[in-house]
Amino acid sequence: MNTPYKNLEEHNKILHQQNELKQIQKSNPTLFDIAVIRKDFPILNQTVNGNRLIYFDNAATSQKPIQVIEAIRNYYLNDNANVHRGIHTLSNRATVAFEKARERVASFINAKSSDEIIFTRGTTESINLVANSWGLKNLKPGDKILLTEMEHHSNIVPWQIVAERTGAEIVYVPITGDDGYLDLEAFERLLTPQVKIFSIVHISNSLGTINPVKELCHKAKTLGIVTLVDAAQSAGHCPIDVSEIDCDFLTFSGHKICGPTGIGVLYGKYKILETMPPYQSGGEMILNVDYYKTAFKKPPHRFEAGTPDISGPIGLHTAMDYLDSIGRDLIFEHDKILAQYAYDRLKEISGIRIFGPPMNRGGLVSFALKDIHAHDVVTVADQFGVALRGGHHCTQPLMKKLGVESTARASFYFYNTTEEADRFINVIKEIQKFFTS
Repeated sequence: MNTPYKNLEEHNKILHQQNELKQIQKSNPTLFDIAVIRKDFPILNQTVNGNRLIYFDNAATSQKPIQVIEAIRNYYLNDNANVHRGIHTLSNRATVAFEKARERVASFINAKSSDEIIFTRGTTESINLVANSWGLKNLKPGDKILLTEMEHHSNIVPWQIVAERTGAEIVYVPITGDDGYLDLEAFERLLTPQVKIFSIVHISNSLGTINPVKELCHKAKTLGIVTLVDAAQSAGHCPIDVSEIDCDFLTFSGHKICGPTGIGVLYGKYKILETMPPYQSGGEMILNVDYYKTAFKKPPHRFEAGTPDISGPIGLHTAMDYLDSIGRDLIFEHDKILAQYAYDRLKEISGIRIFGPPMNRGGLVSFALKDIHAHDVVTVADQFGVALRGGHHCTQPLMKKLGVESTARASFYFYNTTEEADRFINVIKEIQKFFTS
């Protein structure tokens, strides 16, 4: 049999994966028909450099369905006004839509109350808020901040700044190597009474590692350690239940879950939010001001200074409705299978180094081709219409740990297919031939 695979066993394995993915789609064809779904994303129906676009840069930002675009358009066409402060009809409509979006976020992650939901500009600002409000108030010399070696810069740099200001020390849970797992024995050793906060990524944007955040947070809680989960790569890909995880904080960005850019979410347990001072000041977050003293509102409004992004939450509301109409459990299975399929296909290629777990990974795969820079891989792939990401992915410490400057990354979402993955693999093989010939 003439196949593009090394042997018949490998060929049958890949066919099995393709069939498994199709079965997931068929299990609920009215909700998970990719051909129908893609009609909601006009941006995907274009050619780039003469080739049909394959968008494999979803970990950086996802595409937006027409429903989200129309929701934002409708706000600006019909309801554009500032929220909370006005008493006219447009302001009232905008305020209702804004606060309904807050309620929708609470249900999306199963928070106890919408008062536990703070709107920010994104995951980065959310972590900065926690670091500068909770951190500056509670950390002192001798305290430790526990992170992991796979964290995004957004979950490292704010803590470094706060550590410098408070005298606290940062310690890291190591990873085990290219497979991208956390060293859980080291985690157990590092859990000491000196650790005051444990901040961890749910799904690594560089490795695809799915961390067992529920179990890790529960272990930290036994010592009274405050916990924060960076859900930037997971909130739009799988069901999130903050009550089950029992984390104190959780963050994510709208633009990675089919929503607009510039809007993010910080969840915090209300009993902790109540103890935290404002992060920024002025405008909406005040209760009363005189010339020498100010009284602040209760959470969440205490942390939302000035005129907020109003269209952002409205678009985010629609994005969350859209994702749940498909089913985040189905999206999660689809992403995992597609990532596994791409991982196994990439392993066919000689002279390639693949990072992250060999099984049960999130919807992305990072790799390096021998003697070919990641930027060259991405540049040439673009000539074939394949959108990838190349660089350190805002995880420079992790890259140094792995002994590389950068990797190329393909990241997937529910509108991507195995056929696109096959074309991506062929493009990578062509790139390798071009640079080694």
